[in-house]
This record gives sequence, C-alpha cells and structure tokens, in this order.
Amino acid sequence: MAEPRLIEISPVTRVEGHGKVTIHLDRDNNVDEARLHIVEFRGFERFIRGRLLWEVPVIVQRLCGICPVSHHLAAAKAMDVICGVDELPPTAEKMRRLMHYGQVMQSHVLHFFHLSAPDLLFGFGAPAEKRNIFEVIKENPELGRRAVLMRKFGQEIIEATAGKKIHGTGAIPGGINRNLPIETRDAFLKTIADMEEWALDALALARGYSLDHADIVDNFASFPSNFMSIVREGDGALDLYHGNLRALDPQGDVIFDQLEYSRYHEKIVEDVRSWSYMKFPFIRDLGAETGWYRVGPLARMNTASFIDTPLANEAHKELKAVTGGAPNNAALNNHWARMIEVLHCVEKIRELLHDPDLQGTDLQAKGDRREEGVGVIEAPRGNLIHHYQVDENDQVTYCNLIVSTTHNNDAMNKAVKDVAVKHLSGHEQITEGMLNHVEVAIRAYDPCLSCATHALGQMPLQIELFDADGALVDSRAQAA
Repeated sequence: MAEPRLIEISPVTRVEGHGKVTIHLDRDNNVDEARLHIVEFRGFERFIRGRLLWEVPVIVQRLCGICPVSHHLAAAKAMDVICGVDELPPTAEKMRRLMHYGQVMQSHVLHFFHLSAPDLLFGFGAPAEKRNIFEVIKENPELGRRAVLMRKFGQEIIEATAGKKIHGTGAIPGGINRNLPIETRDAFLKTIADMEEWALDALALARGYSLDHADIVDNFASFPSNFMSIVREGDGALDLYHGNLRALDPQGDVIFDQLEYSRYHEKIVEDVRSWSYMKFPFIRDLGAETGWYRVGPLARMNTASFIDTPLANEAHKELKAVTGGAPNNAALNNHWARMIEVLHCVEKIRELLHDPDLQGTDLQAKGDRREEGVGVIEAPRGNLIHHYQVDENDQVTYCNLIVSTTHNNDAMNKAVKDVAVKHLSGHEQITEGMLNHVEVAIRAYDPCLSCATHALGQMPLQIELFDADGALVDSRAQAA
C-alpha cells in the first residue's frame, strides 16, 4: 500500500496574482482533501487609513493592473456618498459607465482568448508547451488578431475616459474630470461595427464549446450553489455599474432582492480560515455551511431578469434555455456568460457614443458631507464592494473591501476538490495534464488573487536567532 502523498500546484498559472493548490492523497491514491491557498498578503484595508478621501479612488486601484478601473469606480462611488452626492450629472454618470464597459470588455477578452482559450481549443490535457496564446495565434491567426484588437479597443475607451489605460484618474468624488471630445468619439465609431461582429463570433465560439462538449461542461466543477449580483433597480435587468443586490438559491428562489447595497453587511458575513489569506464570505441568514455563493458572469446571467441590449438579451435567453430557466451551475459556462457580457458592453458603448451628454461640461456635483460611504459595482470577475468611513479631517478611518474573487473563495475551493477527486483519485502516476484540469477549474472563475488578499488580524509569526555556528540562541513566537 502506498504512503499518503501531498501534491502541490505552485504557482497556479494563467491567473492574476499568486496562489497554490495542495492535494492530499490517501494510501489508496484517492483524494482526501484539496484546497486553493492564497499565499500573498497585501493589506490595503489597513494602509489606506489616514489617507485623504479624494486620494482613495487613485490609491486603491493599485491593487491590480488587470482590473484597476473596477476599484477606481467602486471607490469613487463610495466617495460620492461621503461627499453628499446621491446623483451625478449626466455627463459624469455616462462617462463612468463608458469607462466601465470598456474595462469589462477588455478584461473578458483578455481572459477568454489569452488565458482560457488554450485549454478550450487544445484540450485540458494537451502538452503544457501547447497551451498558450502564441499557439492559439499560430493555429488561428485571425482569431488572435481579433483578440488583440478587441482588447486594444477596450483599453482605448479606458484611456479616453480615465486619462490612462492603467491606473487612470478620471473618476473623482462627485463626478468625473473630463468629457469625451467629438473627434475621439468619431474614432471609436469607425470601428464599433467590427467590435460587434467580432463579439458575436467570439460568443458563437464560447457557446459552441459549451453545447458541443456538454458531457464535459455538465460534469466539470458543476454543483448547486447560491448566486449574487447587483441588478437594476425596479426591473432586475443586468446592470454592471449600479443597482441593488439580489441573491438566489440553487433552485432559483429569491434569498433577498432589491437590497440597497449600502446595507450589504446586514446579509453578508466574512469568515477567516487558518490556511488562506483570503476571507470566506457567506449569507448571514443561511450560515457558513450553506450560505456560500458565487458571483461573476455566470452568476449575473442567473440573477438578471433580462439584458437591456437586444443582441445580448437574445444570447441570454439561449443560455437560460439550456437549464429551462433554472440557475446554471456549470463553472465552464462562465466563458459563455463572459462573451454575452462582451457583446452587451459593445452594444452599450455604441449607445453611449451616440449620446451628446458625453460632450457635456457639467462634470461634478457637490453635497453635504457624510462620514460613511459604500460603493458597489459589478467588476468583470463579479460583485465588488468598497466600504469607507472618513473623519472630520477628510482622512479615512475604516476600509473594508470584498472583491469578486473573495466572494468566490468557497466556490473555487469546492471546484478544486470536485475536479481533483474526479481526475486524480486512483492514479498512482499524476501527470501535468491531470493537474491542469484542476487549474482549468480555477481559471473558469478568472480569479484575481492580488485583489483578494486582505485578511486582517493576528498573523502567526516565529522569529529564530542563530549564532555564527548555526546554534539556536533565542526564539519568539506569536500565535495566529
């Protein structure tokens, strides 16, 4: 009988940030436990304290180079509240939305084509040297060209609205600091038709994969869960920028609906576990055992009543039809959902580019000062919560961030174990291709591990002092 074994996947590849997976095999080579560990720590919630409120939207976006716009806008929305602004001028509102749609588009395109397409096109067990974007370009140069140009378009939208493609400064408390010049608008309109055509083709690729490989998709990291996102106030439509919170159970029944996101803490609790720097949120009324939930593109397709752009709405109906209107649980269908959202973003960008409010000059509103503000947005990876308190000197005294990947922490861990049990158990020889199956499950959630590492409190610490001969002189320990 074999000895128990520990297998590590370190680091997890083709994701943003640093993490590892540990898989414990028993004496019969069956998976006993499998976990996703976040092994980096970045304490933004702590060191943002003491900074001035108008600095916050610029500082917190340094959490990430992939989704800085999402943090920039969520923080700006929270600071709007603190500055007493409940409604932005139309130009500011629409410029921020344009910025956000450009961000969601470019991030989804990056993930689908550069990070996930090698697995989908070549197979999860294909040789490691085959699974990369360069091989995708070799096999299909036109697909690779479109991937580059679609992401470029989204980044240029960000640059036009935020000032820079990465870590811009466009959103300020109470509004925006620029409008969109006519000549810039016209340049985007010249290529918007191509973006729509290519988005439709990318959607067909993702949809075709899910339908043609239903036997894989339906049995790969597919399990019932709760789902949560913001939806548009009143009618429950998909709204990536603003709305109220809606959560559904595995049967599609409402757990809570149209909850003002400033009250998120009434429903969401964050748990901490010893083996990860990432927290584990759950729905308070359901408890930690059954209250975990998923966020992100597939969750939004499950929670949204409809999509308010025609092409994306038809695509949404097709996805919903696969499960007869019930929540879709297959993690790999996140890719299908992402491409629906890319199409939605292109439709929204086209709509906004024709809106004369983008050339308006009323860019900022003012109001009566408050001490606390919450900003929530649907980032590419899912729901993103920024919560701040500010004192009379305009300095931040409290910060809490619940990012998309943190919301998905339990789901990703369950996906890791599900796939490990199905594809590794019973095998004495574990191949790289088999381990990649586990990474595919993680990549389905497009995690941003840098964004998600914000655990606070006591950390285990041990310091040992050795002399020149290597003898232990003294040691001090701080318990977790």
